[in-house]
Amino acid sequence: MIFAFLTGFGTSAGLIIAIGAQNAFVLSQGVRRNHHLVIPLICSFFDALLITVGILGVGTAVASNPALTKAAAWGGAAFLFWYGAGSFRSALKGGHLEADDRGSTSLKKAVLTTLAVTLLNPHVYLDTLVLMGSISGQIPLAERPWFGIGAAMASFVWFFILSLGGNLLAPLFRKQVAWRILDTLVGIIMWSIALSLVVNLA
Repeated sequence: MIFAFLTGFGTSAGLIIAIGAQNAFVLSQGVRRNHHLVIPLICSFFDALLITVGILGVGTAVASNPALTKAAAWGGAAFLFWYGAGSFRSALKGGHLEADDRGSTSLKKAVLTTLAVTLLNPHVYLDTLVLMGSISGQIPLAERPWFGIGAAMASFVWFFILSLGGNLLAPLFRKQVAWRILDTLVGIIMWSIALSLVVNLA
């Protein structure tokens, strides 16, 4: 149970914690305190919804077919190794985040922008429906809900940390060294999970 929860939390955290439009938007809105509770709630809600769909649909389908289970595990491990390598490359290259100060936006505009940043990103479906669903297929059925809870919790915690801690985080993440450290940690998490999948197949 604890292993399933931590696997879900770690996998989800590793996928979420990366430089991208969604994180930049959440952080910049948190800095300006523009609907800084509604925006992370929307992001974490849709992550939880898509993760649940992935676990109930893709995860169950994968688990019921041994050949598909093995293929999904190898595919998931390959993707995680590739994703981790990208994080390490990003850490070497460096990056930074600029949070603008354009003032308040209406609730409607904030909600629509959040939905667009969240649902129009093709990676969100790969991460939640396919990857998280496939990895959940390696978890015993009875423990799979804990995997989902852990994954959803990571999303909830991260987005609210970004938003509520925006005033503190924004100056920090304008520095390349902060992103280098963060990307390195993401790479370590991704490679660790990929390695665990390969070990389970051996």
